Parts: sequence; structure tokens; C-alpha cells
Amino acid sequence: MAGHSKWANIQHRKGRQDEKRGAAFSKIAKEITVAAKMGGGDPGFNPRLRLAVDKGKAVNMPKDKIDNAIKKGTGELEGVDYVEIRYEGYGINGAAVMVDCLTDNKVRTVAEVRHAFNKYGGNMGTDGSVAFMFKHCGQIIFAPGVSEEKVMDAAIEAGAEDVMTNEDGSIEVITAPGDFLAVKDALEKAGLKPEFAEVTMKPGSETEFAGEDAERMQKLLDALEGLDDVQEVYTTAVMAE
Repeated sequence: MAGHSKWANIQHRKGRQDEKRGAAFSKIAKEITVAAKMGGGDPGFNPRLRLAVDKGKAVNMPKDKIDNAIKKGTGELEGVDYVEIRYEGYGINGAAVMVDCLTDNKVRTVAEVRHAFNKYGGNMGTDGSVAFMFKHCGQIIFAPGVSEEKVMDAAIEAGAEDVMTNEDGSIEVITAPGDFLAVKDALEKAGLKPEFAEVTMKPGSETEFAGEDAERMQKLLDALEGLDDVQEVYTTAVMAE
């Protein structure tokens, strides 16, 4: 991502996520259920569950929905058995796209994902075709104006891999996935509240899209994100302001 557009792009992403808050509840509930099933129902001992619960709280997901999703995962309530699956492909001008899904019907999901790619100018790839372009990591971003020195000291002390300041003044902290929660907690204890924090697939390099190409690429991403079985969509494409 071009350094000057980092902050604008993060704000754009947050805005789009807020618009889809209602749909987010059901997707986060799926993630909570799967996390609880795999690692138990106590967020204090299950990092993946804590991440999912934190994500639910961030969009004001009701506590009873969070609790019920956990109980479905632990077997206290009847629930659906979901499997995780990732699809890879290409968008406009060959931009890389990865789509993470939780589904109870892989035949339905692959058909819907393939249809979205084909309808909006992209195409599905094979396993591994674009995964090498992304790094699985924790990403924590602070708004321009936050003290770089304070972020650097707290992050490095807590075990962050890297801290960088972008051209627009935003500060980005990168962690190993397993260190994400410890680093995030340390930063918050130091009085530093991030604008964006999650374990993600960070592209190694990014391509900025503008004009008609940006509109076409955004339509593809929106179509994929709008599918019920899709949890996350990652791409090397960045939309210019």
C-alpha cells in the first residue's frame, strides 16, 4: 500500500465494515462457535475465541448472542458443524484475492464464490496460487498524531516484530499471530488505543486502483464479502481516494 494512502484506506475499510454491521453479527457468531469448539469456551485460555469475542464487542454484538455462539461451540446448545476453507483467485488487472470461509456445505460455497469472481471480472485460482503474496500476522494501526516513541517502546518491549511510521503519519505495528494479543494488551495498558487491530493476511506488496478499475474491483470485493459463508476477504488491491 502506498504510504500516503494507508490511513485513508484503513478509514475506508472501517466505514464499510460499519455499514455491514448487521451481517457481521452472524459471521462473527460462526467464528466464535468454531473457536469455542476447537479450543474451549473460556476466552482467557483460547486466544482465537478471545479475538472473535473482541471482534463481536467492537461492533456492539449483544452479549447473549456471543454467549449462545460459545455454547454452540462447546456443545451446550445445538449448533451447525462448520468447516474452514480458503479460496484463492484474481481480481481486476490480476490483483490477488484470498477468501476465507466457514461453511456447512462446501459445494454451495465454492459455487457462490466462483460465481462472484466470474460475474465481477475475476477468476478463481488453484490452492497456493496467491497465498505466497500474503503474510499471516497481527496488524495494529494507530492514527496520525499518536506518539511514535511511545508506540515503539511499548510494542518492542511486548515482542512486536516491527513498528513503522507511514508517510501519512499513521503508525503500524506488526506481530507474529501468537504474540498479537500480548502486544495489543501492552499497548492499551500504555494508554495507546489502536484504530485497527486484528490478525490478518497482510499483502507483501499492494497495487493502487483508481477510477473505473477501482469501482470494478470494489464490486468484486463487495460481492465476495456479501456471501453468507465468507468470513474475510484479503487483497493486494488498494482503492485510491
